[in-house]
Amino acid sequence: MSEGGSPALALTAVARTFTQAGQSLEILRDVSLSIEPGEMVALVGPSGSGKSTLLHIAGLLERPDAGAVTIGGTDCGGLSEAGRTRLRLTRLGFIYQFHHLLPEFSALENVMLPQMINGFSRKAAREEALKLLTAMGLAERVTHRPAKLSGGEQQRVAIVRAIANKPRVLLADEPTGNLDPPTAEDVFGQLVDLVRETKLGALVATHNFDLAKRMDRAITLREGHIEAAWQ
Repeated sequence: MSEGGSPALALTAVARTFTQAGQSLEILRDVSLSIEPGEMVALVGPSGSGKSTLLHIAGLLERPDAGAVTIGGTDCGGLSEAGRTRLRLTRLGFIYQFHHLLPEFSALENVMLPQMINGFSRKAAREEALKLLTAMGLAERVTHRPAKLSGGEQQRVAIVRAIANKPRVLLADEPTGNLDPPTAEDVFGQLVDLVRETKLGALVATHNFDLAKRMDRAITLREGHIEAAWQ
């Protein structure tokens, strides 16, 4: 359960507008959604529909022009930048289409670093990283740098890195979009298992409708607003 029995993530009447060449562009308007612990929700929609902006706002990387973002019962609207950064580090995990692993560090070190930034000792971070990487079938690859790992292995490391600090919410932007279909299927299956086991609330942006159908439900975003939700 999340704090106080509240959703892992809730967005309420979120709006975001950008100004470009003197023109106002309404990227998001009146977007509301909630995700419960252990629930996996697909975010689908055409390119330019606002999916990335929505993920950035949910991940406290951007502030909405209107509306509220609540994570595990905490209203994030009044938080300072330091408070938002702390919440990102402790309660949010991020997975991207491209793994963004640090090339000069091993798989093990890539997973240890965010834990050490969060205050874990090197020993504790190493133990947790080894446990998680082993659970993802990477026990024999922990000392390899990203360039020595396959695409699927790199993305598995990125998934482990995202959950190493035991976040409440996982935000993923096309997490298998850069993988071939068999590898994508395998990596996605492991991601689903992790969400179920850790009781994360997960919001996953994807163009892959086959993967979307395997989640608990899906939300369609079109022209900046939620057009439909389906299961």
